[in-house]
Amino acid sequence: MVPTLLNKKDRFAFIIPVYNHATTVAQVVRDAQTLGFPVFVVDDGSTDNTYDQIKEIAGIQILRHQKNQGKGAAIMTGFAEASAVADWAITIDADGQHYPEDARKLIKAIPQKKRPIVVGARENMVGEHVPWTSSFGRKFSNFWVRTSGGPAISDSQSGFRIYPLPEALNLGTKARRFQFEVEILVQATRDGIPVIEAPVRVNYNPNGERISHFRPFVDFLRNSSTFTRLIFTRIFPPR
Repeated sequence: MVPTLLNKKDRFAFIIPVYNHATTVAQVVRDAQTLGFPVFVVDDGSTDNTYDQIKEIAGIQILRHQKNQGKGAAIMTGFAEASAVADWAITIDADGQHYPEDARKLIKAIPQKKRPIVVGARENMVGEHVPWTSSFGRKFSNFWVRTSGGPAISDSQSGFRIYPLPEALNLGTKARRFQFEVEILVQATRDGIPVIEAPVRVNYNPNGERISHFRPFVDFLRNSSTFTRLIFTRIFPPR
C-alpha cells in the first residue's frame, strides 16, 4: 500500500537514471523503495555491471537503453513510462549524493492547486568536500538559466526534483544529456509552469566513492551551446 504523505492524493513515482553506477545504484533504489512509490530505473546503456546489481531487486521496473543516449533521454524514457501510473515524477541521481527520504520535503513544498517543478536545493554546497565542478557549475548554470528567461533559483543543476506529469513530457525540450535539466527549467517557465525550490541534504563524503560522468570541458561546450540557443529563442521567439 502506498503511504499517504501530507494528505495528498496525487500519485508519485521515482525515476532513477543510471549510467555505470554499479557501486551505488542498488542502495539508492532500496532507499527509494522505502517511501512506497513505484520505482523506475532507466539504465542508459551502462557498460559495467549496473544491471546485475539491480536485476534481482523485487518490485521495480527496469528500462534499458541499448546505447548511452544521455541523462535527459533517460529521464524522458522514465517520464513516458511513469505517466501511466503517476501524476508526479521524482527524479534522483544514482550516485548516492541524495537522500531519497528527502522527497517528502519536495512533496510538502507543492502548493495546493498548482503543478510546479520542485527542485531540491542542495544544502552546504561549500567546503573542501564539494567538488569544484559542482560549486562552479551551479553558479554558472544559475546565471545563464536566468539570462535565458528561466527561473531565478539557487540550484539549477540539482538532479533531485519533482516534475508534473504529463506536462513535463510536452515542453519541447531538445537537449538529451546533462543540459536537459537546465533547459527544462527554462521551457517550463516559458510555458507558465512555476519552478520552486525546497532544501535537501547532500552527501559528498570525502571518504566515500562518488562517480560523476560530468566532463568539464565537453559539457561546458554543450552547456554553452544550449544556453546560446535558449537566449536566441528568447530574443527571437519562433513563430
